[in-house]
Amino acid sequence: MANRQLEHRPVQNSAVFVPGVDQFAAVPPPSPPSPSVHPSTAVYLCDQFEELDLKQVGRRLSRHATNGVAEHHASLEKRLHSALHVLNTEATALRYITRLYESDPVARDGFCRTIEVITRHNAEKGKLIIIGVGKSGLIAKKLVATFNSLAIPTIFLHPTEALHGDLGVIGRHDTIMFITYSGRTQELLSLLPHIDASLPVILLTSHTRPEGCDFIRLRPDTILLPAPVHESETTSFGVPAPTTSTTVALAVGDAVAITAAKEIHSNVTRVFAKHHPGGAIGAAYRRPETTRDIALPLHEIPLFEARQPATGADVLKAGYASKCGWVRLKDGRVASPSRIKDLGNEELVARLEHVAGLFVTRDDMLSICGSTNLRRAVDFVISNMKQASDDGEDVCNSRTVLAVLEKGEIMGVLEVGELLNWNES
Repeated sequence: MANRQLEHRPVQNSAVFVPGVDQFAAVPPPSPPSPSVHPSTAVYLCDQFEELDLKQVGRRLSRHATNGVAEHHASLEKRLHSALHVLNTEATALRYITRLYESDPVARDGFCRTIEVITRHNAEKGKLIIIGVGKSGLIAKKLVATFNSLAIPTIFLHPTEALHGDLGVIGRHDTIMFITYSGRTQELLSLLPHIDASLPVILLTSHTRPEGCDFIRLRPDTILLPAPVHESETTSFGVPAPTTSTTVALAVGDAVAITAAKEIHSNVTRVFAKHHPGGAIGAAYRRPETTRDIALPLHEIPLFEARQPATGADVLKAGYASKCGWVRLKDGRVASPSRIKDLGNEELVARLEHVAGLFVTRDDMLSICGSTNLRRAVDFVISNMKQASDDGEDVCNSRTVLAVLEKGEIMGVLEVGELLNWNES
């Protein structure tokens, strides 16, 4: 049967003969393709793939994704654990040094003597000279900046440069502070014999006792200012990189600077402000001179966006949430802190449009130029208040809002009461 199916039989078709026309041999159409026959052992292309199980694939992808997330999370945790270990170790070192100065007689005596020589020589127009090399030198430079900002004249002296001529900066009323964790830094030991024996010398070091310190052995009258750590940095982190030791040295130096400044100056804040006029710190301490300096910039007042209809209570809530205490509407009206705090019980539950005098329009503000001197601004306000009183009107009082102008535009606002309070202070 199969052989019969594979036989090629003639194709029967109809032919048309036209008389008088040359006849051409008929070209039979191509035979149909023979059926494909595969042996029983044939391997089909699709047989090479297993049936696709979408659920199983999903489980595999999920497992790979979970493993990836877990590995990433573990990496982050390891990183943060390392950081927290450093922070906790340095915090422990600071607690350790605090307890040392609370109870150890040698440390307490050294600190008090350090303050005495710095304050005494400062009164004699002397200066503090801090010497260090390497990481200790960097700590020395930072402490120099801190002492100078507190009006305690201080300079940094590099030990090598000192041996090559810079010893000339040392005066007869100066105090010398050496910083060396080991107490045996060779550059400092080489410089020590060339320091005048009459000058007080302070040693900021890890040693808690003078015995066993090479520096003090060469200069027995040295004032010991201990700055030890509770454990070595190799023990803490596996590497002797200056970390906890520099943190502790910096902390002890800062303690000396602040304490000495408080004993030298009657008002440390005023002195610091005088010597730090620049940057954000200087701006915070700078004495205001014009209305611009004390006005609240308009853009810093948050917009009031509450549910409708809004009530006085909504404004009160917004006022307490506002860092400046002011609240602003989109149309330019503002509510000052004093007006918000003066809201009564009935006004708190009343709809906003029924609360009179809470928001102040531009027309109700008293205009003043931002460059106006504060003294003149006070005189201007007092004059307006007096005139209003003489006329029997109440158009200018402590709750009146001043519109501080720059080139005719409002750059900020200010309550009259705030301006008057500044004048009294």
